[in-house]
Amino acid sequence: MRDLGVVQDGAAILREPARAFDLREDREAAEEAVDRLFAAMEQIAQVHPFAKGMGIAAPQIGIGRAAAVVQPPTPGTPAIVLLNPRITDRRPQTDEQYEGCLSFFDVRGLVPRPLTMTVETTALDGSTVTTFYERGLARLIQHEIDHLDGLLPQRRTEPLRRELPVARRRDDVVPGEAPVGP
Repeated sequence: MRDLGVVQDGAAILREPARAFDLREDREAAEEAVDRLFAAMEQIAQVHPFAKGMGIAAPQIGIGRAAAVVQPPTPGTPAIVLLNPRITDRRPQTDEQYEGCLSFFDVRGLVPRPLTMTVETTALDGSTVTTFYERGLARLIQHEIDHLDGLLPQRRTEPLRRELPVARRRDDVVPGEAPVGP
């Protein structure tokens, strides 16, 4: 992923909260950030397909601003643009799933997330948009919002089940090895 321009673990920008856009003054900067995110996502998708959807946040491409894009897993579904996203409601029901991250591409962590949530974002015209997300899409959206808040996936994993190398997950079989995992 580093070769594709994705900032990797250890970079300070991944641990810093992203700066929000004031769309009255920063519209051009927001558009540029979104364009760069779409370009990065397209380049990454050419190298590695993501069956469960994919997202990328501006800090992951070296931009310390509150922008992210998420491509839902359903073919033909338009990508979701997140500018200044803020989670306004999370339901208490959660589940745990293995999550990957473009900035920690060779590991997966078991991460608990709410099954449903409501997110408020800013549109390019400065208006506020409120959207309800559930299940896998809620997980993708929250993962990207965490990046914008400077929270890395490891902060959400259980202490005794931190991270697992990709090749060691139950559904990833390495030739000559038995699959392992929870």
